[in-house]
Amino acid sequence: MIAKLTHSRSQAFKEIVSSDPTPDSINIHGIEEYREERARHWDAQAERTYRWAQPAQAYHARLNEIYRLLVPAGSRVVELGCGTGDLLAALKPGYGLGVEVSRGMLDQAAREYPHLAFTHADAHDLSGIDETFDFVVLSDLLNELHDVQTALNEVRRLCHRRTRIICNFHSHLWYFPLHLARHSGLATPTLPQNWLTKEDVRNLCTLAGLEFITSWEEILLPLRVPVIDTLCNKFLCKIWPFNHLALTHMMVARLQPTPLEHGKQPSVSIVVPARNEAGNITAIMERTPDLGSHTELIFVEGGSSDNTRETIQNLVDGQTRLPARLFEQSGRGKGDAVRLGFAEAKNDVLIILDADLSVAPEDLTRFFDALVANKGEFINGVRLVYPMQKKAMRFFNLLGNKFFSLGFSYVLGQPVKDTLCGTKVLYRSDYQRIADNRAYFGNFDPFGDFDLLFGAAKQSFRIVDIPIRYQARVYGETNISRWSDGWLLIKMLAIAAKKLKFV
Repeated sequence: MIAKLTHSRSQAFKEIVSSDPTPDSINIHGIEEYREERARHWDAQAERTYRWAQPAQAYHARLNEIYRLLVPAGSRVVELGCGTGDLLAALKPGYGLGVEVSRGMLDQAAREYPHLAFTHADAHDLSGIDETFDFVVLSDLLNELHDVQTALNEVRRLCHRRTRIICNFHSHLWYFPLHLARHSGLATPTLPQNWLTKEDVRNLCTLAGLEFITSWEEILLPLRVPVIDTLCNKFLCKIWPFNHLALTHMMVARLQPTPLEHGKQPSVSIVVPARNEAGNITAIMERTPDLGSHTELIFVEGGSSDNTRETIQNLVDGQTRLPARLFEQSGRGKGDAVRLGFAEAKNDVLIILDADLSVAPEDLTRFFDALVANKGEFINGVRLVYPMQKKAMRFFNLLGNKFFSLGFSYVLGQPVKDTLCGTKVLYRSDYQRIADNRAYFGNFDPFGDFDLLFGAAKQSFRIVDIPIRYQARVYGETNISRWSDGWLLIKMLAIAAKKLKFV
């Protein structure tokens, strides 16, 4: 950890053990001696922190950038092994708590950042912290821990259902370069480290009741070299084979999924964008299942040349089986219709159902069940698993979908087999988080699918694919132009790469 110097995340290493562990709370072979040795080491480093700061500035600055992209300002954040508090402060939390085993580091952190809270505690015993956080940060800490599994078990105390655990740890390929850097004075001296692979950490997360979401590599050149460090750290380290040479593994996890408590069924709003779909409206009204505690249908009509609007209005006025409302969009495109429908929705869960009935309304039950069981936080339909009905999708459209699924899976960091299936499901509270951060990408998506997918990836939501049987439309013609819209997809893929991958 070439930069394990003064800044917060490097000192996160130190976070190993508690301030005053009792024999009952910590009874692991040699852990007290381990804690005391590490605490003395980092107390000594705290006195020379600023002597070591300059050579490591590039590393710390890059880590700050990465974590700021992952953690929205104003969040509740706890950093284990916070060192002098620099990383925690850089995240601008609404409430920030730093946990550290070195009193020397904590004293510096408290003086430098009086607006943050700090506590002297052991990562292996966090029983003294009785609160939960939106983000738990373990930066350069796993390398230092006496027992990683025990510490990750303790992390669960700090989590609610939507908490994200973010960690970074060094690649074992950097053992000798870092060893040389420390002996030459370019990096802070450390005691013997754990050298963990991504597979090791993923397995430890599973054992501790955490679910892996995504991982990637960062920092190929941990030194300030104008232009070259940007090329190495923002581009080359994300591309094979250079990614295998990166210094730092990043990983995001959450609590393993558990369903909602029995009886706590959320309400549902199903948004149906409809343009020139008059022949499908009655079937939608009749076939859409009643989900959760109650369900409403929201139709958004988009300037149809047939009698779609009149058909919907007549059925809405006729006291349908499900409560239904109709809105007329002032803008253009499905994306605009979806945003209007979501803005008008009153219920807990938001579902998109395309009015062409290419996805059977009856299939919405499995989407809803996956969300409520917490299998994922963004449930995405997939048309490319089961055989399709004849004429359901043209050949070149199929090729394009497969190409873009590969591209977007690479950019999003999670497997997404089908980016253009119209059926997507998420909680309204999670959609609001996406909407609040929409300016990061801009209003560039006429389809609505990518606006949601990019936002979900940016928020580190767990994206889960649900395979469906894709049906040929029985009324009307598709509103998609394969060539012009294909060019738009290419441009959106480039925007996503710039905003999510090469940043």
